[in-house]
Amino acid sequence: MDQAREQAPDRVPGRGRSREPFDRRLARAVQQVTARALGPYQSAIIRIGFSLTWLLFLLRELPHRHELYGPDGPWSWEMGRRLISDNGAFTALMWSDSGLWFEIVYALAVLSAALLLVGWRTRAVSVVFMVGVLSLQNRSVFMGDGGDNVIHLAAIYLVLTRCGQVWSLDARRAAREASRVSDGLAPRRDVVGPLLWVVCGGFLIAATYFLGATGSLWLLVLMWVLWLSQALWWVVCRYAPGEPRTLLDVFANLAHNAALVVIMAEVCLIYATAGWYKIQGSRWQDGTALYYPLKLDYFAPWPALSDLLGSNGVIVMLLTYGTVLIQVAFPFALFNRKVKNVLLVAMMLEHAGIAVLLGLPLFSLAMISADAVFLPTAFLVWLGARVGRGRDRLLPRARADVPDQRRTGEEPAPRTLVG
Repeated sequence: MDQAREQAPDRVPGRGRSREPFDRRLARAVQQVTARALGPYQSAIIRIGFSLTWLLFLLRELPHRHELYGPDGPWSWEMGRRLISDNGAFTALMWSDSGLWFEIVYALAVLSAALLLVGWRTRAVSVVFMVGVLSLQNRSVFMGDGGDNVIHLAAIYLVLTRCGQVWSLDARRAAREASRVSDGLAPRRDVVGPLLWVVCGGFLIAATYFLGATGSLWLLVLMWVLWLSQALWWVVCRYAPGEPRTLLDVFANLAHNAALVVIMAEVCLIYATAGWYKIQGSRWQDGTALYYPLKLDYFAPWPALSDLLGSNGVIVMLLTYGTVLIQVAFPFALFNRKVKNVLLVAMMLEHAGIAVLLGLPLFSLAMISADAVFLPTAFLVWLGARVGRGRDRLLPRARADVPDQRRTGEEPAPRTLVG
């Protein structure tokens, strides 16, 4: 009996469950963050959201692109060059003041946003997307409505994520290749991937040559590291698909999970700082802060609706205090899943109201895309299934040759802050 008592696991006093040793819990946690990329649906939805926001902005400002970021803008090329020399911000538009070069950069920004939206070659396209975002935004730093700052940071983080695991053309292509292998067929030879790698290498050589006008040495080093890592990935997958490939997967999963945590922390920091700064304002303290933007003609796309809402003091007071309460409480609500989901819906509705009442749709879409990192996985899976059914009804087609993108053969993921 004494021997059986020694072999029995420790029990928590007052509970029937056995207490797991700390080293075993630590090992399981390390295995969880290294064995797979967490939050595949969350990373996919923020990829779609941010690329869609940036694409809509570029298309909306297409007639005014020269005044915003091009040669006809109030912020001249010479002023931009002096600014870049001071702050070291990255932009490829400083390589030349030619109108043709500006059109090429703008076109690549539009194309990369569209390709990232559908998830085509996300590893390479996400880098081009980042270059397009930084090049245009750093060229004229005074253009934007606040959402550009979120996209600016998210474009860098997305490069480190494996955001094409689901809801992407990459996932569809991977599923087709897996189906061919399971049928005993040889996988198709990939020609597009190495070609993109060569083209990106030429861009990096040009960026290194124009280092004095490019700015941000650390960003250039990051792109070189990513480029060499992709070459190493291709060599290992082709000639050493065993343990070396597993090791590279571990590093890729760690980078993805770390970037996802940084995005989550950024969202919490945005709302926490915004909420605490609002508390210090007298207009937010007396509950009248939202009244004043509703009376500004510049932020009144629907004057009648703004007047109707602003004329009701009770609604204005409730919205003012509710905004502060939600923003301050959200970071603490992450410890309770139900409360977090309720506040998440409230914040998304708040941004939708800002889009309609204040005429800031792209700012609201950027913030909703950032909030989406906290959406529950079950809801995203359900949403993806509904969208797929709607697509099939609108575009009926034979689906016998289209494998399912959802991963199979895996244990249900444990519940985390991302769902």
